[in-house]
Amino acid sequence: MKVVFATDGSKCSEEAARFLTRFHLSQKDEIIVLYVVSDIPYADDYHAQIRHAIKRVAPRILRTSADILKPLKAKISTLEEEGLPDSSIIEVAADSNADLIVMGARGLKGLKSFLLGSVTRSVAINSPLPLLVTRPAKWRVSGKMKVLFATDGSHSATSTADLLASMPFPDDTEMTVMNVAWSAASDIPERLVMQMDEKIKDYIAKARVIEIQDSERTLDLAKSHLSGKFANIKEVSRRGDPATEIIARAEALKVDLVALGSRGLKGIKGMLGSVSRRVLGQAGCPVLLGKTGEK
Repeated sequence: MKVVFATDGSKCSEEAARFLTRFHLSQKDEIIVLYVVSDIPYADDYHAQIRHAIKRVAPRILRTSADILKPLKAKISTLEEEGLPDSSIIEVAADSNADLIVMGARGLKGLKSFLLGSVTRSVAINSPLPLLVTRPAKWRVSGKMKVLFATDGSHSATSTADLLASMPFPDDTEMTVMNVAWSAASDIPERLVMQMDEKIKDYIAKARVIEIQDSERTLDLAKSHLSGKFANIKEVSRRGDPATEIIARAEALKVDLVALGSRGLKGIKGMLGSVSRRVLGQAGCPVLLGKTGEK
C-alpha cells in the first residue's frame, strides 16, 4: 500500500502520524510525507520574508512527521511542494499512484458544526482517491483496533469494503458492519402508526419487512468482501437517519475508525453527500472516506 500523508506541522498532523503507526505496514508499503508551501499572492518584501521563513521550517516539519513514523517497517520518504495545498495534495497522490491520502483534521475553531478546515474539505470533495481524516477520539481507545464500516450497498460502499480488506490492519481488529434502513415510513413515530387505519398500517408493516430484507442483503454483501481479511465481523442494522445512527453507534462502540463510501451529489460541484459530510465533520474519531474514482 502506498500512502500520501499530508502534514502541516500541527498537533493534528502529528496525531495523524501516530494513528498510522497502529497499522501493520510492511517493507513493501510506502508512506510519502508531504508538506506544501502555500502560494502567497503578494510580491512585496514583507510576504517574501514570510515565504522564506516557511521554507526554512518546512524540512523540520517533514522530519518531525517522519520521525513519528519511524517504528513502521514501511519505506518513509519526504516531499516538499509549492502551490495550493489542496490541489497539490491531490496531484501528488495521483502522480505517485497512491492508494490512500491521510490528513489530520483541525476544523474551524469555535464552530460547533460539521465544518472542516478548507484544505481538508476541498481534498475530501475533489480527490478521486480514498481519504483518511484523523482526529483525536472523544473516548478512550482500547488496545485492539475497532472499525465501524457503514454500508448502503452502493458501488462506493463496495469499493470501501475492498479498500478495508486491502489495508494492513492488526490481525485482531474488530470489524462491525452497519446498515441503516431508511424510508418515508421510518419517519412516522410508532404511536402515530397505531392511530392510522388498517390499510395504511398494513402498508407500513410491509415496507418495514422489505427494509429488513434489504438490510440483510446489504450486510451479507459487505461481509462477503471483508470475510477473507477480518476473522471477527459483527453486524448491526438500524432504522432512522443514517448519519445520526452511524455517529451514535461509533460512540457506543468506542471505535477507532469509521469507514463509509462517499458518493457525493451528482451535478453539484463542491459538495459531498449529506451522510458522508456529516459523519466526516461530527464523528468523534478518525473517518475513512472510500471513493470510486480512478487514480
